Amino acid sequence: MNASKLKTIILALSATIMAASLMIFPKESFEASMRGLNMWWEVVFPSLLPFFIVSEFLIGFGVVSFLGSLLEPLMRPLFRVPGVGGFVWAMGLASGYPAGAKLTARLRQEDKLTVIEAERLVSFTNSSNPLFIFGAIAVGFFHNPALGIILALSHYLGNLCVGLMMRFHGIKKEQPTKKDKKNKLSLKTALHMLHQERLKDGRPIGKILGDAVQSSVSTLLMIGGFIILFSVLNRLLSLLEITAFLSILVTVILGFLHIPSELSLPFLSGLFEITLGGQMASQTHTATLFQQVVITSFILAFSGFSVQAQVASILAETDISFKPFFFARIAHGIFASCFTVILWKPLYENQQLLDKDSNAVPVFFQIETYSIFEQLWQLLLKFGPLFTLLALMIYVILFFKKLSN
Repeated sequence: MNASKLKTIILALSATIMAASLMIFPKESFEASMRGLNMWWEVVFPSLLPFFIVSEFLIGFGVVSFLGSLLEPLMRPLFRVPGVGGFVWAMGLASGYPAGAKLTARLRQEDKLTVIEAERLVSFTNSSNPLFIFGAIAVGFFHNPALGIILALSHYLGNLCVGLMMRFHGIKKEQPTKKDKKNKLSLKTALHMLHQERLKDGRPIGKILGDAVQSSVSTLLMIGGFIILFSVLNRLLSLLEITAFLSILVTVILGFLHIPSELSLPFLSGLFEITLGGQMASQTHTATLFQQVVITSFILAFSGFSVQAQVASILAETDISFKPFFFARIAHGIFASCFTVILWKPLYENQQLLDKDSNAVPVFFQIETYSIFEQLWQLLLKFGPLFTLLALMIYVILFFKKLSN
C-alpha cells in the first residue's frame, strides 16, 4: 500500500469517527460549538475586522509601498525581506493572528514578495496581540496583571528570534537581489511610489471600501468556522479519551523538564486551541505559578492547530508553503518558553520582593498601568457582538448589491 492510499484511508476514517462522535455526543458538541462561536462573535471578529479593512485601504492607496521603500534598509539586512514586511509585522503585532498571514498572502498576490520572502515573512508576523495577552490571559485567567509583561516580552522577543532565524530559510534557492544605490532611503522616491501605486490600482474610493469590507468579512467567516470546528474537535478528543492517552506521552517529555504531569492536559488542549489551553493551565493549582506561565508562554507562541489551520487555508490561495510556518511555530514556542525562564526572576520574583520592601514601585510595573488593557478587554466583550452584527449586516447588503449589478 503506497503512502497516498494510506493517507486516503486515514482521512476517511478520521472523518467517519468525527461524524459518529457528533451523533454520540450531540449535547457536548453543541456546547463546544457555542463556546467557539461566542469567542468569534465577541472577540475575534470585532478585534480583527478594523485592521483588515484599514490594511486593504493602505494597500490600495499605496501607503504600503511608501512604507516599504522607507523600511527597506531595516528589513532587508535583518530578515532578508522587502521593506513592505515592516508594515505586515506591525499590523500582525497590533491585531494578532492570522492578520500577518492574510497580509503576506495579499502582498504575494500583488507580486511584492517572492515565494521565499513570503515564507520568511509569514513565519514571524503572526503573533498574539497585546490586548489578548494582558486582558484575557494575565487578567482574565491568572488574575495577575503583572504576568502580562513577562508573557508579552517573551512572546515578542521569541518572535524576533524566529524572524532572525528564518532569514536563512531558502537562502540557497534565492536569487541574489540587485542593489540600487539610488533607492536606499529617499523620501522623494517613497512619495513617487505612493503616487504610482494609487494610480496603478485605479479603483475609486467607494469601490475600495466595498472590496475591503467584503474581503475582510469573508476571511473572518472562514476564521470563525475554524474556531468552531477546533473547539468541537478538542472536546470530542477529550470525550473519546484520546487526549488522556496522548497526555501520557506528553507527561514523559514534561518530566524531563521538571514540569508536573497535571499540566499535560492543558498543554495538549493548548496545542489545539489557545484560549482553552491557557485557561486550563491557569487552573492547574498543583503546579507552581512559574510552571503555569512557562506552559502558557509556549501555548501562546505555538498558536494552536486552530490558528495554524486558518493560516494554512489563507496560504493555500497562493504558492506559499505552510511547512516553514509550522516549523517556525515550534521554534517560537521554544524561544518564548526560554525567555520566560530568563525573565521570570528579574521581572516577577524580584519585583514582588521590591513591592513588599518599598512603596516606590516603577510606573511600568504598577497595577494601574495594566488597567487600560483590562478595560479595553471588557469593552470588547461588551460591545463586540453589536459591532459584529452591524458589520455582517453591511456585508450582506454589499453582497446582494454586487449580485444585482
